[in-house]
Amino acid sequence: MAENGKNCDQRRVAMNKEQYNGNFTDPSSVNEKKRRDREERQNIVLWRQPLITLQYFSLEILVILKEWTSKLWHRQSIVVSFLLLLAVLIATYYVEGAHQQYVQRIEKQFLLYAYWIGLGILSSVGLGTGLHTFLLYLGPHIASVTLAAYECNSVNFPEPPYPDQIICPDEEGIEGTISLWSIISKVRIEACMWGIGTAIGELPPYFMARAARLSGAEPDDEEYQEFEEMLEHAETAQDFASRAKLAVQNLVQKVGFFGILACASIPNPLFDLAGITCGHFLVPFWTFFGATLIGKAIIKMHIQKIFVIITFSKHIVEQMVAFIGAVPGIGPSLQKPFQEYLEAQRQKLHHRSEMGTPQGGNWLSWMFEKLVVVMVCYFILSIINSMAQSYAKRIQQRVNSEEKTK
Repeated sequence: MAENGKNCDQRRVAMNKEQYNGNFTDPSSVNEKKRRDREERQNIVLWRQPLITLQYFSLEILVILKEWTSKLWHRQSIVVSFLLLLAVLIATYYVEGAHQQYVQRIEKQFLLYAYWIGLGILSSVGLGTGLHTFLLYLGPHIASVTLAAYECNSVNFPEPPYPDQIICPDEEGIEGTISLWSIISKVRIEACMWGIGTAIGELPPYFMARAARLSGAEPDDEEYQEFEEMLEHAETAQDFASRAKLAVQNLVQKVGFFGILACASIPNPLFDLAGITCGHFLVPFWTFFGATLIGKAIIKMHIQKIFVIITFSKHIVEQMVAFIGAVPGIGPSLQKPFQEYLEAQRQKLHHRSEMGTPQGGNWLSWMFEKLVVVMVCYFILSIINSMAQSYAKRIQQRVNSEEKTK
């Protein structure tokens, strides 16, 4: 597989010159034009060109809707089957009967799984960017469960309202009975569903690179073009970033399943390159997705879970608060909001928040809520900018194709 891919890459490098009406163009001028086009697209952002960005964003949405409508129109049998299945499910959901208890249970589990899988997908896919849902959602959820487990001496939180709001059960356990394994088991479903979502989110780069390799067409993707340039200049790469990318590419290409598993099992910002590499070298789908799923949903997820649980265990949190108070000068003033916040959380866990909480107890939660809002807004803005730049690339490609035919 590696040798065939290398031969194809050598042939592609040898044919790197573009032909216009029988004349060959210097590859350096072609690369220079691509660089200028890329810089021009990168300037299309809301804070520089708001009107053009919003216009291109709207037009890109229309183009995508048109493409999807056309695809669905050519797959009428699938659409009709889906609509019939949906009608059956709706009828089952609304018709009264003994089956409603099972329907409600399935609905609750489905919404829980869909929520965490969706957050996992958002963490990997975002039209060029990802929402850091582990830091914003899953990590804080695991931390709150950990703090509650040590405070309640139990993980038998009643449902509902858990996981929206954790309240200690009426019969609390014996102090010291909470173990690392019991907390891991409590958050395993949420964490694994999130990991499955991140694995699903890695599929678009794989399918894009695979389709491009099989069809021979030039894909409309910046990362794939950078990947091809990296292959062309592999021997002359000097900077650390290029060497890191090459190391990931070589590991995946030469080791195969276990190389993909190793890259997926650790926090790795370059894993998109692994998906592109697997698609480019036509690695079988189940080899890529199986290794990615095991790595992200099982190995990596347990590593992250254990780290968060240990960090927010009761004695570690108490030591951290004490350490903050020991900072000379500003220590006591910084320590007080943390202590008030922890006390407010304890009262909520014991369902005593109506008795009154200190006003400063909401300071940290207020800051975190604003951080979540800012991150979500940035994510939305990045999607708008990315889609606007995608439409600008369509315009540039149309202009370039018209120039070729002149």
